[in-house]
Amino acid sequence: MNTQLTVLALSAILIASIGLAPAFAQITELIVITTDKSSYSDGDTIMISGEVKEILSGYAVTLQVIAANGNLVTIQQLDVGSDKMFSTQITAGGSLWKSEGTYTIKVLYGTAARTAETTFEFGGTTDTTSTTTPTGPTFAVTDTPYSVGFQITGGNILSISPDVDAASLIIRIETTGDGQLTITLPRLLMDATIGDQDDEFFVLIDGEEVDFDEKSTETDRTLTIDFYDGTEEIEIIGTFVVPEFGVISAMVLAVAFISIIAVTAKTRLRILPKH
Repeated sequence: MNTQLTVLALSAILIASIGLAPAFAQITELIVITTDKSSYSDGDTIMISGEVKEILSGYAVTLQVIAANGNLVTIQQLDVGSDKMFSTQITAGGSLWKSEGTYTIKVLYGTAARTAETTFEFGGTTDTTSTTTPTGPTFAVTDTPYSVGFQITGGNILSISPDVDAASLIIRIETTGDGQLTITLPRLLMDATIGDQDDEFFVLIDGEEVDFDEKSTETDRTLTIDFYDGTEEIEIIGTFVVPEFGVISAMVLAVAFISIIAVTAKTRLRILPKH
């Protein structure tokens, strides 16, 4: 009888421990990412969630969605909660989602070592919504792959550059009188959002906040800003601006350098004579 009781007791403990194990499970990777489904149709909501192994103070998760044809269709920065979790949801479809096939979600958290990716299938879209890009010239944004459409009276644009820390775009101009700037910002370049909703930009002229008009579409936002003669700088502040190429290149270079050191070390170990 004692033997049977002992077996039953051990079995109960084993079952209880198995049942409790998931509650205490911790991720082994530095960051993981997943979606609620493996495939989506035009107009579906994609629920994206992830977890980090440890919280890095001052860092957000950079999330990119890359289409089957290799084009970048979405980029966001997500805050990590105190539970080490992050999440967002996006709508599948639109003018950037025309390609059918496998889409890739990539995330980066702090350093190049903290990266992860997952994929999902998408059937493509026939959405042909046009953007509000003004007819006329475009101006390249320094150290990014993007250009912005613009129209300007009363002056000329000298440069446009991103300020990643301030989540802003800085436009240097030279005036010939009072004027007006109409500029179209691709959402992939910069945006102002709270969750899934558009938020307002802040516009500063030489450090002073000013009013402006705005029109928006799914892919871009167009601002019309009046300025006075003598204006030197217009700053548009949002919640996100794409990192400069310089930052990305530095990270890639660092990873490559570390890889070279690792390979060299292994090679040396192989050729060392045995004693």
